[in-house]
Amino acid sequence: MSLIIMPERAHARALEAASDILERFADVLPALLTGLTKPLDVDAMHALQDNLGVAITGFLGIVAEVKRERLTSFAAEPDHASLSRTLLRLRHDLVIIGRAAAAPLPEPFARRLAGLLASIGESAGDNLRQSAVALVARRPPPARAPLHAAYDAYTQEFAALRQEGLTRTLDAQEVERVFALGFALEQLLHDLVDLHRCVSESAKVPKREKNDNG
Repeated sequence: MSLIIMPERAHARALEAASDILERFADVLPALLTGLTKPLDVDAMHALQDNLGVAITGFLGIVAEVKRERLTSFAAEPDHASLSRTLLRLRHDLVIIGRAAAAPLPEPFARRLAGLLASIGESAGDNLRQSAVALVARRPPPARAPLHAAYDAYTQEFAALRQEGLTRTLDAQEVERVFALGFALEQLLHDLVDLHRCVSESAKVPKREKNDNG
């Protein structure tokens, strides 16, 4: 019995730790995006980013524990390698966005992109929270349509800014930040798609019922 129940508990702990990280991502991302249109409390943002790093380190420790227990178990449990990679990539996305948000975007970028960035933060935050719940409950992932719609609206407006020649008014550092942000948002969308795949894989593994009779 212990060979079946103990790996299941470790697996559940890993999912709970990953869910907690996703909840933290959902809190940090909108705050970072706000920094692109108005000044942030840099020290507070650094503290949030550092806490995320600590949480991911804890998750990786649990994953290593699960892997060790799988070696002594006859029970088939899913590998968390894919989920680990996805969380690390999402963490990197937030780091890049945080660097871009070190100062507000120049005008008129800040003014015209503010609402669209807020929409991305809201939809991505909701998506992360729903994914966190689905991961632990082993349910299918949430719909991605609102997230894609928010991102598409942002890219269309940014394309309009470029077409108007406004990127040519920026200095080299501003150009680098603006395009780094676009790359980070594109990568974030891609990594959220990967997260949905991880949640779907978890949903296919049913929870085992404890059996006192072994």
